[in-house]
This record gives sequence, C-alpha cells and structure tokens, in this order.
Amino acid sequence: MSTPVQNRYDFVYLFDVTDGNPNGDPDAGNLPRIDPETNQGLVTDVCLKRKIRNFVAATHGEVPGQRIYIRERGVLNAEHREAYVATGQKSEPKKLPKDEQKAKELTDWMCLNFFDIRTFGAVMTTDVNCGQVRGPLQLTFARSIDPIVSAEFAITRCAVTKENEEKEREIGRKFNVPYGLYRCHGFINASLAEKTGFTEDDLKLVKDALNQMFETDRSAARGLMAPVRCVAFRHEGKLGNARADELFSRVTAKLRPELKAENRPARSRADYAIELGAVELPGISVEEWVSSYPATT
Repeated sequence: MSTPVQNRYDFVYLFDVTDGNPNGDPDAGNLPRIDPETNQGLVTDVCLKRKIRNFVAATHGEVPGQRIYIRERGVLNAEHREAYVATGQKSEPKKLPKDEQKAKELTDWMCLNFFDIRTFGAVMTTDVNCGQVRGPLQLTFARSIDPIVSAEFAITRCAVTKENEEKEREIGRKFNVPYGLYRCHGFINASLAEKTGFTEDDLKLVKDALNQMFETDRSAARGLMAPVRCVAFRHEGKLGNARADELFSRVTAKLRPELKAENRPARSRADYAIELGAVELPGISVEEWVSSYPATT
C-alpha cells in the first residue's frame, strides 16, 4: 500500500487557451473572468479542481478509494449516510458523535473512500454531519501573464424556441479569448497529507491530471486549452526548506522582446520565454511534472 506523502511541494503550473473561454463569469453574462484593474484573465481554483476531479472520475472512477465526493448530481447527505452505515453508527441531525474517536472514524472513512476529500479537503457539516477535513493540496487562482482581450461574436441558430414564431432563426452570443497564457501556484502540505491519507499514488494521479485533464474536459466554448509547463519544488522535509514565494520567483514567463518591439500580441506559447532560474537553496530539488514547452505553434 502506498504511503502518505512525506515531503512538502510548491509548484508553478502554466497552461494556455486559444480561441476559447477558459472560465466564464456567471455574474457577467459568462464573459471570461478578468481582473478589472489590469484586464488580466482569471481562472478560479474551483474551476481547476473541477477538471482534476473530472479526470480522476473518468480514469479511476471504478477504483476503490477513488470516488469523487463533489460531482454532478451528487447528494452529499446520502454519501455521509454511507459513512455512518459503514462505521455502524447512528446519525443525529447536524451533530457529530460526542465520542471523538467515533467522529474521527467518520471523517477517516470519507477520506479513505473519496479522492477529492483527502486531496482538497471538504466541509461536511450538513444535516448528516461528517465533520471537516483540511486538504493537503491547495491551488491559487490562475492569472494570465498579460492582459487578455475578450472578443464577442454573434451566432445564429436555424431553429426557433417556440411554436408559431414569426422569425426563422435566433441569435445568441459567444465569447472568446484569442490567446492567453495562464499561471497558477499550488501547494502540498505533507503534515495534512498524513492526516487525510493523501499518498504517493494520489500525488502521481494529480500529476497525471495536470498533464491530461484538458483532454477529458473538451468543450466548443473552451476552445483549445492545454498544459504548458509545471515546475515543482520538492522540499526535504514536511515543513519545508524555503518560502514558496522565493521558489516561485525562479520561474518566469515573459513576452519575447521581438513581439514587444513590434507591438504584436501573443498568439501561442512560443511567443513567450518561459525560464527556470538557478535554484541553489539547501534541501530543495526541482521536478518537471509537465513539460510541453517549447512546442510548435
């Protein structure tokens, strides 16, 4: 059986989108999310976790212990009741058992059976209470390296919605980012991994997801999304040997000088210079989890 992760990790994940909407904002008519002060594009951590969940469900959904807790049409209370039945306990509305050991059995059962709980954590304090779990893997929002331009297109449908409509077709809207290179940061806390049971096998599955998750989540609206590079910093121990910001500063992604000189916008990953600087810090080693750069345009 695989052992819990024993080392802290901090990683930089870069991905890009071509002619698509990577993460629509429902508060803005599904326009691509942006920082209104800088016009940089944003993709939420929730969106990225959803893609990881979908990949695990598609590739390991039938494997014991790899179920997904937050899934489409999932009923959380029903999943919590499974834990009570499996541990031979009776649930009381909104209350955990007073016995700490029995309460721990419930959360441990949920961690053991659901990949996303032992990875990301979960708040399971619903009417059927299974407690709270703080997950070892956390992600930030992804932010585009440069400002994005959101293009809006009118599209037509050659069918109407209702009977007896006088018009012959209907018009809708579609939003598009011509190109954007996005960067997010991730963290793996080994101390929390030990508590939730997040193992080396789970970490391998996360690496596979970061490399392949866009392949199982294709949509016409999202255009072409693909991983570009993921640089991970492995610490010797659980607490770490350097601050995350010190490590992240070693990874840079900048528009190539010739594009700046000609005032041309980026239209592919090849338009960026993505570099890893010297990492001469004791107790730190570098791993390339994803490397699709450089690539053909």
